[in-house]
Amino acid sequence: MLSSKIKAVFGDLAVDKRIANKQEFTMLPRFVIENLASRFYEKYGEIYTQKLSEFISKYYHEAKEREKILSDLMKFDKIVIIDEVRVETDIYRRTYRAHLENLNLRNCMIDEAIIEEHENLLITGMWGLVTLKYAIDIVPKDSDGNPLMTPVLIADFRPFQCSFTDINLFKEARDEFTFDEWLDVLINTLGLNPKVYDRRQKLILLTRLIPLVERNSNLIEFGPRATGKTYLYRNSTYYTRIFAGGNISPAVLFYNIQKKTLGEIGTKDAVIFDEISKIKFSNPHEMIGKLKDYMESGQYERGPKKASSGCSIVFMGNVSVEKDESGKFVPVEELTYILPQEMRDSALIDRIHGIIPGWELPKISKSSYHLSQSYGIASDYFCEVLHELRKYDYSYIVEQEVELIGDYSIREEKAIKKIVSGLYKLLIPNESHDKSELKAIMDIATEYRKRVNDWLHILEPGEFEKKRFEYKLRG
Repeated sequence: MLSSKIKAVFGDLAVDKRIANKQEFTMLPRFVIENLASRFYEKYGEIYTQKLSEFISKYYHEAKEREKILSDLMKFDKIVIIDEVRVETDIYRRTYRAHLENLNLRNCMIDEAIIEEHENLLITGMWGLVTLKYAIDIVPKDSDGNPLMTPVLIADFRPFQCSFTDINLFKEARDEFTFDEWLDVLINTLGLNPKVYDRRQKLILLTRLIPLVERNSNLIEFGPRATGKTYLYRNSTYYTRIFAGGNISPAVLFYNIQKKTLGEIGTKDAVIFDEISKIKFSNPHEMIGKLKDYMESGQYERGPKKASSGCSIVFMGNVSVEKDESGKFVPVEELTYILPQEMRDSALIDRIHGIIPGWELPKISKSSYHLSQSYGIASDYFCEVLHELRKYDYSYIVEQEVELIGDYSIREEKAIKKIVSGLYKLLIPNESHDKSELKAIMDIATEYRKRVNDWLHILEPGEFEKKRFEYKLRG
């Protein structure tokens, strides 16, 4: 049984996804609820839901309760709350500043032993059970006696997510599963039921993760509503920014000249433009120009700032579908007209590495059927693995083991290598593959890029000829 194998291989990092799927505590991120639900189920059994609800009600406080929490802290000297803690290094004063994100409390003191034990506090921030002490007597002060920090000390921290990430466990675990078993492990990890999908649909689902593991990869997905596009990006990582329609400015996306702060492209692993037809750019000419430059080079300029980033770009558009003669779902609409007017630019589309055929995926409607009914990898650990995999480059696989046949442009070859590298990291992280597995990855990569080429040929038939993207495996 696959669940038993997952538990044996991943140990404490194996999570029963059915438990987390039953929870509706929307005030906390899914990976936090998943972590807590697993702990409470192990401790309390079938009454875990009640116990977890009581625990959250007792320790979780909304931002509007901030002044009441501080009042209780002054009154009782110590309180315990659930919050997200982020820590900054103050190198000038040789100290640390902790921020309670949910409570919006800045510049708190923190016991350095906590930071040494949980290094992700310095990298991503962490959710956990936080013990606060009123510590006005030890607040550092400047030469005039003015306090330099908030008189609140984080004296203890019990995390609800991974403190460290050992990516080798993920790589070595792949040895224990067949290719198809590993597909099911990953689909379960995403919170979905692999029994709902055929092999091709599973591969399509996993290609959504390519921008999370491959630096500077640009994909676009068209599909009907309720196929889990936004769900996946929101629940599998906290290194993304999702823009769900609305107005987006160059300051938000690239660089805020007034505040001298990097925009989302400079700080995230991936930026997702959801419901692309409803996206509006406050300065379309500047935004599209900068997007095209960035998607090609990984660099951008705005005002005095020159920056580079590995952030990937994802566009998602909703499209109506119908069944063709073979019974497969296909888009009804011309893809170009799903884009906002300013994005109907062949130069921009050419910088997209591949088109994900989301129209082939079934809608997610019943939790008891479409959501995972088995074990998968803990979401917070998996998120960190995805982030760490960005440091690797497997594009050499194409150079060493594949011969691309035909008139590939530099941009097309680059696109195929990006898709292959990303899928390889997900499906074969142990770097031990056979020809059939590499062929499955190459088939997806060439298909995704060919779909871009076909689109460009429709837009600009004189400039972009229709091509066949063929390859041959060496050896």
